[in-house]
Amino acid sequence: MDQQDLKLSKKLISSYKKRLEKEILDRSMKLKMPQNKFEEIINNNNELINLKKTLEDLETESESNSKV
Repeated sequence: MDQQDLKLSKKLISSYKKRLEKEILDRSMKLKMPQNKFEEIINNNNELINLKKTLEDLETESESNSKV
């Protein structure tokens, strides 16, 4: 993957991650959940965990490509 592909991938994944977090937040607020509960949901959500891991991996790949 070249640098532009990496940047685009990071941007798209980041955007999706933010939308998902916002969705969880919005639904939690509608349900009048306590803040610590929806923070826990966000922190333990498998999809969000995978997205964070993927972003970290892309960042690592981006750094290694920029050193080459």
